[in-house]
Parts: sequence; C-alpha cells; structure tokens
Amino acid sequence: MTTAAVLGAGSWGTALAIQLANNGHAVKLWGHDAEHVKALQSDQENKRYLAEKTFPDTLSAEASLANAIQDSDFILSVVPSYAMRETCEKLKPLAETSKFANKFVWASKGFEKKSKMMMHQVVEDVLGNKIQSAVLSGPSFAKEVASSLPTAVSLASSDIEYAKELAAYFHSDNFRVYASDDVIGVELGGTVKNVLAIASGIVDGLGFGANARAALVTRGMAEMMRLGVALKAKPQTLMGLAGMGDLVLTCTDNQSRNRRLGIALAQGKTAKQYMDDLGQAVEGFHAAQVVYEVAKDNNVEMPICNQVWNVLSEKVDLKTAIAQLLGREMKQESS
Repeated sequence: MTTAAVLGAGSWGTALAIQLANNGHAVKLWGHDAEHVKALQSDQENKRYLAEKTFPDTLSAEASLANAIQDSDFILSVVPSYAMRETCEKLKPLAETSKFANKFVWASKGFEKKSKMMMHQVVEDVLGNKIQSAVLSGPSFAKEVASSLPTAVSLASSDIEYAKELAAYFHSDNFRVYASDDVIGVELGGTVKNVLAIASGIVDGLGFGANARAALVTRGMAEMMRLGVALKAKPQTLMGLAGMGDLVLTCTDNQSRNRRLGIALAQGKTAKQYMDDLGQAVEGFHAAQVVYEVAKDNNVEMPICNQVWNVLSEKVDLKTAIAQLLGREMKQESS
C-alpha cells in the first residue's frame, strides 16, 4: 500500500487526504495545531474546516511532522502559500533522519510575498533541485471533492513522466487528473484567479448584474493570459482547467472564500474583518499585492487586478476604483 503524508489540515488538505485514502492509500494528515489534531483523531472528521466528512479507515491525523512523513512514498503540501517556505525549512533537516521518498507535490496557490517567487521556486530554493516536485491545481472546492462529486484538475511537473506517475495516485472515476509539464502555467492560473474572484465578489456584492460579471471574467482572463505570456506560461494551460476552469469556478460560486471577501468589501466590511470572522486563509488577499508588483515588473497591463490591490491596501475606495476602471479609454478587444 502506498503511503502519503498530507501537510496542512485545513479544508483543502483534508479533502485531498480523503481522496487519497479513498483511492486505497495509507494517509497521514499533519496539522500544526496540536489541539486541532487531537480533535481530528477523536472525531475522525475535521469539524472545524470540513464537517460531516468522515475519515476513511486508512486516514489518520498526526501532530508530529517527523512521524507524518516517515516511510511516506510522497509528500503533499497543502499549507497556505505564505507558509510554504517555513514548511519546506522544517522538512529539510528531517530528510536526513526520516525515511521518505524524494517526491513532493503541493496544492498551494500564490506567490511568496517578500521574494515574489512562485511556489516551485520556493521549493527549489529550500529543498534544492534534486527533489522531484509537482503542483496540483484546478477548479475544485474541498467539500465537493470530499463528497466524491465529479472534479477535474491539472498536475504539472517539469518531468512529464513524473507528473503522470503522481497523477495516478490521485486519479479516480470522480477525480480526474490531467498531467502537464507547464508548472508556471498551472501555478499562475491558480494564483491570478483568486485575485479576480475578489473582483467578481465586489461586482455581485454591488448588484452590478450578470453582464458585468461576464465582462469581468472575460477581461480578467485576458489579464491572466498577458501575465502568463510574460512569465513563459503556455497559453493552452491558462485556457484549461488550472486557468479558465478555476477562474470560472471561483468567480461564480460562493463556496470561494476569495469571492466572499469581495462581497464583504462591497457590503462595507474591511478585509481584516472578513478574514478574522472566517478564521481561514484567503489566498487572493495575499496574492493581490504580488500580482500587482510582478505585473508592474514585467510591464504587463492588469487594470482589474491592480484595482483589487488598490482597494485591499486602502489606496482608493471602491467607488473610485470602479470609476477608474469604467472610465478607461476605448480599446480593441484583443488588447
């Protein structure tokens, strides 16, 4: 039996751990909060983040990172993007004392704020380039995956054969995994769509209607494509599950924490108030500034994403941001 270590006991980490266990793998789910792990062990479900989804028999919770990764055939990291470096730094010394395969995959979405690195760059910076690494991303809400509802995602590695090998661990009739060699494209799609989902929430929260939402998603996709071209992503990747697919999902369904943040902003709440009430990571909030800066560094025009950051950083109010967007000069659609 294959053994997997899943790092991060939030809703998404728990859902993927359940998916792997349902596929017949032995899974150890690691959480950084010892009290939360105790609750997982006693309840055999994640009542805090993914209630009423009972753990399969082959899924166990673990508070010790060393114990979680011991003898694992691969490691899946589902910690927030801002915690990726810290998690990799904890893993590095354990590689010398714990027996585990040199295989690492992550399902975190975002840039590292200070360095502006993408997650694959953070992993390589800390763990080196000898470790086999990959990213899993696509249109997938945790509750639906844990409920075995039909889902399709992308798994990318620079080594396509390794991507196919890892994809087979996750793949099932209800969870289709498509292998890719475009790591940048898969990561970028999952990052930018979170910022655009905040914008979509604002549009709907203000009652602007379905026409405005459709326009935002379409023009937001154009922004994603422009940044992708600048960063050497493949356009077909961004038009696939990890780009367009994830963008449509998070911009149109209130299961998205990022979209709900936008709705809260439209209702007059601050981002801090919303996130304090939620008690979970909102990746779009953390990504917005870096997307803004990376776009600026690469001379890429991203007016929607830029205004999201302006609102989140309280540089402008919502009314001004919207007026500036709507007042932009006329252009050809291809620009």
